[in-house]
Amino acid sequence: MGRLFGTDGVRGIANDELTPELAFKIGRAGAYVLTGVGEDKPRILVGRDTRISGGVLECALVAGICSVGAEAVIAGVIPTPAIAHLVRSKGFDAGVMISASHNPFEHNGIKYFSGSGYKLSDETEERIEGIILDNAEEIKAPTGKDIGHITYDDSLVYDYIKFAESTCGVRLDGLAIAIDCANGASSVTAQKALEELGAEVFVINDKPNGININDNCGSTHIDGLKAFVAEKKADLGLAFDGDADRVLAVDENGELVDGDKIMAILALDMKERGCLKDNTVVATVMSNLGFFVMGSKHGLNIKRTKVGDRYVLEEMLKHNHLIGGEQSGHVILLEHNTTGDGLVTGIQLASVLKRSEKKTSELASVMHVYPQVLENANVKNELKNEENYMKFPEIRAAIEKLESEFKDSGRVLIRPSGTEPLVRVMIEGDDRELIARKAKELAKLFEEKLN
Repeated sequence: MGRLFGTDGVRGIANDELTPELAFKIGRAGAYVLTGVGEDKPRILVGRDTRISGGVLECALVAGICSVGAEAVIAGVIPTPAIAHLVRSKGFDAGVMISASHNPFEHNGIKYFSGSGYKLSDETEERIEGIILDNAEEIKAPTGKDIGHITYDDSLVYDYIKFAESTCGVRLDGLAIAIDCANGASSVTAQKALEELGAEVFVINDKPNGININDNCGSTHIDGLKAFVAEKKADLGLAFDGDADRVLAVDENGELVDGDKIMAILALDMKERGCLKDNTVVATVMSNLGFFVMGSKHGLNIKRTKVGDRYVLEEMLKHNHLIGGEQSGHVILLEHNTTGDGLVTGIQLASVLKRSEKKTSELASVMHVYPQVLENANVKNELKNEENYMKFPEIRAAIEKLESEFKDSGRVLIRPSGTEPLVRVMIEGDDRELIARKAKELAKLFEEKLN
């Protein structure tokens, strides 16, 4: 990760870590780098989620964009994947989203998309950082008619809704779908799209007030939707996060259908229809063991990447794979969009439900979820990586013993934290009590030896 940019843009507490002054600089440097501002004024699309800080950061960001001669087109409250889609479909030179995704309302973030609709490369982010932090490049300030200007286009969100509907392929008449909008960006898109496709839609948490985004609702707090699905006797529940690039599902019995199960359902449907390239799905190492067992049983080739949707996307683009994602519900369907798209993913899931005439629980039963236990070990930061901790004989022996013990019925995964002095010990297996005890023992050993 860079000095400003993390794994998903610039993040921080709004008006403290992520200040209007910094937003102005990000707008200015980002517009300069991404558009190479010249004689023809480039157009940059700007969207935000429902956080109270979105307005002030939008004003500062847009001021920075216009200060270098670019034009800012403000779409207002809109999902992150809508920005990715609209940049490409409407011919914008770049796009930028103001959102902190699934984080609490106090946080906010800024992330750019290139004109092709993809998040920025590390090299591009480093160049922007260099301008902001080191004055690495001189940016001239235009005057007079060369200053950029601002326009507002509230029709763009409906263009995105129509796009999402176009990916369905079937009508959803007869399906009852309950949705949790997390009081976020999906509040302006999800219900309308699903109803226009014919579904009967029941909605909770679609009344954002600036401070209730992700507040005990949405994909990070699924229990509310579970109860709501049962109350409404819905066929399917969909829970979005604050910027609607993720979705988790709930079956008709109120049971969670996580990102792994959603990918399993969609990938098998694609395979059955003959449109799954190389029968391949891309997932991270943190996907449940049951996902890989399911893949082996049904002839799916599942590639594994490091944790993070950017690594999933890199692998997908490298080999032209069409589906990939994470257990968290961040599912990328490259046939439709260049980033995770909660609404499109939910619509695809509903379309499988409709075409198959099966219940959601029946579709989800294709995958058995193994109990998964995660323990964090606090260690010296310089020792948390594998090449260092595996030099300790006791740690190496303990890991090898566990791998041998669980090789036929579980999995051991050791992963250093990317931001903290932690080693994460994850064990999967059928016996929850056993794997919980083993994970605690191994985490304790890490702390004893690496401090």
